[in-house]
Amino acid sequence: MTVFEWFKLILIGIVEGITEWLPVSSTAHMLLLDEILPLNQSAEFKDVFFIVIQLGAIMAVVVKFWKKLWPFGYGEQPGMAQKKCYIKKEIFMMWFKIAFACIPGFITAMLFDDYIEAHLQTPYIIGATLAIYGIILVIIEQVNKKKTARITSVDDLSFKDAFIIGLFQCLSIIPGTSRSGSTIIGSLSIGVDRPTSAEFTFFLAVPVMFGMSFIKLLKYGLNFTSTELLVLLVGCAVAFAVSFFIIQALLNYVRKRDYKVFGIYRVFIGLVVILYFMMCA
Repeated sequence: MTVFEWFKLILIGIVEGITEWLPVSSTAHMLLLDEILPLNQSAEFKDVFFIVIQLGAIMAVVVKFWKKLWPFGYGEQPGMAQKKCYIKKEIFMMWFKIAFACIPGFITAMLFDDYIEAHLQTPYIIGATLAIYGIILVIIEQVNKKKTARITSVDDLSFKDAFIIGLFQCLSIIPGTSRSGSTIIGSLSIGVDRPTSAEFTFFLAVPVMFGMSFIKLLKYGLNFTSTELLVLLVGCAVAFAVSFFIIQALLNYVRKRDYKVFGIYRVFIGLVVILYFMMCA
């Protein structure tokens, strides 16, 4: 690979690390970047790469929120004479809610993933969904302006709430929609406050992206060349490093502000994408 190819790879990793957690569609941004600065790799490998690179971003969540995600502990507990392993019931219950929220998306992906990959991964679809869901995000924030959130912690989410958010996540199968964007829209719609919507989106991404990456790797057959393996590792490493800081920055942002700026950005970039490819046609 040339120096310019490495530059493009690092740029994609940076874009993934930033956009994975913002409600702006990381996959759309990576696909569009590859349209403008295409990686010199096979189409089959890039199909895997744009999914697996997201594991780097997911690992940033695992590292940053380990104490909130790991359901086992070790130490003294009330009524115990000595230190023992124990289960953190709140975290264990949270994982059940996350699993419940994954059901709609899993079924949708199994039924429609191949069709959508073949027919809907076009610049015009991506541009349209970026803009449309940007408008929806702005409207929801405007409607919620005078409302008080009823859910202010992930622990307060019911199984029904988690399932509804999971239904919204199904929308993300369409390129440009954004997995984080659809779950945040779903969360805000049912009265979840912004920091909790962001945090649950982070946690929900862990099994979803591990599952999607596993399926992609199985389809590809694990027949990677040494260069392809290096590309995957570097892409994941860059995405991890950038995500580690972006996650905290987003949480700090939404504790004081709303998501409107991301909705406006989506509309702007969506229109730019459509106009750009119309002029290039």
